[in-house]
Amino acid sequence: MPTGLFELRRDAITGWWVATVVDRAFERARFRLAAEPVDDGGVCRNCHEPSGGGVRHRLLRGDAFHVVGTEEDAGRAGEGAQLRLGSPRAVGSWSTIVAPPGEHRPLHSVGTELIATLLDAARRVIEDLRRVGTTEYVQVVQNWGAQAGARTNHLCLDVYDLPQIPHRVGEELGGAARFVIREGECPFCRLVRDEVRRGVRLVWQDRASVAFAPFASRSPFEVWIVPRHHEADFGRAIEAEVRSAAEALRQVLARLALLDGPPYNLVLHTAPLRERVDQTYHWHWEIHPRLRAIAGLELGTGLPVNPVAPEDAVEELLAAGEIELADGPPAPRPLGDPDAAAGRTTAGASERDPISPRTAEPWAAGPDLERGG
Repeated sequence: MPTGLFELRRDAITGWWVATVVDRAFERARFRLAAEPVDDGGVCRNCHEPSGGGVRHRLLRGDAFHVVGTEEDAGRAGEGAQLRLGSPRAVGSWSTIVAPPGEHRPLHSVGTELIATLLDAARRVIEDLRRVGTTEYVQVVQNWGAQAGARTNHLCLDVYDLPQIPHRVGEELGGAARFVIREGECPFCRLVRDEVRRGVRLVWQDRASVAFAPFASRSPFEVWIVPRHHEADFGRAIEAEVRSAAEALRQVLARLALLDGPPYNLVLHTAPLRERVDQTYHWHWEIHPRLRAIAGLELGTGLPVNPVAPEDAVEELLAAGEIELADGPPAPRPLGDPDAAAGRTTAGASERDPISPRTAEPWAAGPDLERGG
């Protein structure tokens, strides 16, 4: 048992630190928080706009981002001066990918097919915006519950077409590139291999995806979903990988629902639109449950404080055992049959010999990322 209140853990990709509370036993009651509905007055615009059925793409605001820079820049712009940013001052957009009319259920409850359809719609938006080539980054998010910033009760993914690469993603891009130079391989690929082999933070896996709680988790019950195949751009994900990510989301969020269906933010990290990072970056989804308020230590220092060690969080999630999901059999064991959920029949796969649907080659053991090589 560690002797300190906090265990300082370092993110091997960004180099950022996290303070993980390790001196107390996990108390589930402290983290029971149900997502609250949004007060929409009983009117859901996403049920009617745009018209039609099925999954739809709705533009909420064009030219959504007005780049003003510093206060001095903004003052000069008001006097007619121009900012030199290589792009128009009002750029980008905010849109939403909405589920069929009347679909207000949680993401894990709607079934893998609909989740995959939503993810594929996001993938196609990224492809389209890359071809246009006027902005820098596409951020896809889901905000579930009023506490997580949701503005609607309708199941949807928000899409932000940004004129800048977000700071967090920029740190991942730089850290991953440095890691590749130093270690000769993608840090996310190594994470996948390490987490599968070690198993203590593994939540779920199949032939295309691995879901695990990162060693330096910033949020209680934070989970990443990372594809086995190395690919920087989610816009280039193949059908099997999109479906696998959908099934992984269903599995993980169903387990998180055992915590009374908490509010959460789901975010996609993918390659920028106009930078080539094919060899160094790796797209992935992150789930951040919103189970606590940010306190003064975090605001004052920028040091995230996680009151639940990721190892304890995964143990709690898996302790629930087999749970019935919306459109299939009980959730598979984290190292159980990886093919049934994703509908694949690639020969030769096993728990010890996972195979990518792209390469059909087993993943070899290698250095340990958590131990620095």
